[in-house]
Amino acid sequence: MKLCATMRKFPGGMMVIPLVIGCLVNTFIPQVLQIGGFTTALFKGGQATLVGLFIFCSGATISFKEVGLPLYKGIILTVLKFAFGFAVGALLNMFFGPAGILGLTPFAVIGALTNSNGAIYTALAKEFGDETDMGAIAVLSLNDGPFLTMIAMGASGLADIPVIDIVAAIVPLIVGMILGNLDGEFRTLLSNGLNMVLPVNGFVFGANMSLFTIINAGVPGLIMGLLCVFFTGVCVYWVYSIIRKKPDPMGMAVGTVAGNAVATPAAVAMADTSLQPYVEAATAQTAAAMVITALLTPVMTGFFAKRAAKKLAKKEAEAK
Repeated sequence: MKLCATMRKFPGGMMVIPLVIGCLVNTFIPQVLQIGGFTTALFKGGQATLVGLFIFCSGATISFKEVGLPLYKGIILTVLKFAFGFAVGALLNMFFGPAGILGLTPFAVIGALTNSNGAIYTALAKEFGDETDMGAIAVLSLNDGPFLTMIAMGASGLADIPVIDIVAAIVPLIVGMILGNLDGEFRTLLSNGLNMVLPVNGFVFGANMSLFTIINAGVPGLIMGLLCVFFTGVCVYWVYSIIRKKPDPMGMAVGTVAGNAVATPAAVAMADTSLQPYVEAATAQTAAAMVITALLTPVMTGFFAKRAAKKLAKKEAEAK
């Protein structure tokens, strides 16, 4: 059976399909994931470790000697994702206060929208981008977790975040970058590790979610997912394409909510206990938004990529 080839036929399939399978397993037969031992440790409890491993491997993909275009793309995508995500949350806080509206709080929105799923971005970069887009993940990984969320919450006065928590979120990336640049063979080893971690990450993300949790998130979770796809996906695509002076589908590829963003509300609330009352709702909404964006963003990225290809083909035909 050609499982990998089949999954690659779907946009972001190497991440999304295992995610859906994991979610279904956890929803209908969760006891399979709770038998203990290595099974539970890997397929249920390994989320934080796998995310750290993914960021670690991603750090090794960027070379200090060939930092130009990948760094340029990574910085622009990271800034745009953060700016649009933070802006939506800040405006929500400005007009409706910490309690938000329709069940959506600034705390939940900033935590979700400033995080992008690096694994899905990587899968889409492999399919619709090039090596420089792949290299951009080393910078983009900065928002694949609580790091930028903590900075945003602290800078806006919405939370009081200790500096050490921010440092801890970026250490794996730095260590990966150092090892990858010290030894080219190590870079190759860790870069190849991304391919292995990708589907496992997807399954583990799904195994920590439930369809019932997503349903319980209701309308707020749906709204958050759509906000993320539009503001940090479609809008970022438009701005990124203007900056790049050509349609670039990788701008759309950041319009996701990171899988580990589901844990961001609890992580931030551990640093600032005043946010504890909002954690449960924010977690459910983030989980719902994560699934919605994991399904919609690859489709939208594929759409923009095909449209860009048609425009390019048309220009080449007219030039002849």
